[in-house]
Amino acid sequence: MQLTDTLRIHELSAEERAVYNSLKPERLPEHVAIIMDGNGRWAGRRSLKRFLGHQQGAKSVQLVTETASRIGLPWLTLYAFSLENNLRRPKAEVSFLMRLLRSYLENNVQRMMDNNVRIRYIGRTHELPTEVQDKMQWASETTARNTGTTLTLALNYGARSEIVDAFRALSAELARKNKPADHITEQDIHRHLYTAHMPDPDLLIRTSGEMRVSNYLLWQIAYTEIFVTDRLWPDFRGIHLLEAIADFQRRERRFGGIGEGCGEVEEDPARIKLAAG
Repeated sequence: MQLTDTLRIHELSAEERAVYNSLKPERLPEHVAIIMDGNGRWAGRRSLKRFLGHQQGAKSVQLVTETASRIGLPWLTLYAFSLENNLRRPKAEVSFLMRLLRSYLENNVQRMMDNNVRIRYIGRTHELPTEVQDKMQWASETTARNTGTTLTLALNYGARSEIVDAFRALSAELARKNKPADHITEQDIHRHLYTAHMPDPDLLIRTSGEMRVSNYLLWQIAYTEIFVTDRLWPDFRGIHLLEAIADFQRRERRFGGIGEGCGEVEEDPARIKLAAG
């Protein structure tokens, strides 16, 4: 449900306002997830060091979040640092990303407060450096009472590891309650996911043109609409979020059902003749 009590449409830029005015407010997505990709390529195309791409990407995070808060988007989840990043990137780059995260939180918590944004995290965050965890907790506690957009950063996150962690927790619960495994439902699994407190994404945005989901929210995006843009994340702004939402609103979501233009339904299935193979 849109956060109508926190709308600040008047704070949108003229360009953003033009796109927003084309939208149907009652059909805004409740939850948008983004795979922020292209920081390194953005730097490479400018013959810059990779860390400058990451810094510019951090700027995009705050600008996009502020636009989300102005239009009353309830949930925004960003793939900030994957489990694979932690394992496979050079140690110097991982160390820089951790320092960048701390700096981002230190420098932007006041802007989150000004925009009524609260920040949360998903992932195996307990494996991150202690000083980073401390800063994350500080930011979360500082913004906890805000009632606008919930910005969730996926940190040291991998969807397969999330499902493994969910099954471990569910297995322990079944043993504790002495329940058989054949009673497990989808809702039981959902309760143990990192995202149990939020709705599944309505819209998944991927920047940089890559056509893959990169181990991100695999359970949750079963019926999510996917929007891919060639724009690299450091160049992504609030107006591009609004354009993705406009594209989302032009789609018909069927969730496995039958939509318009899919042919007539035969009322008496027994009358249907099967074509010979």
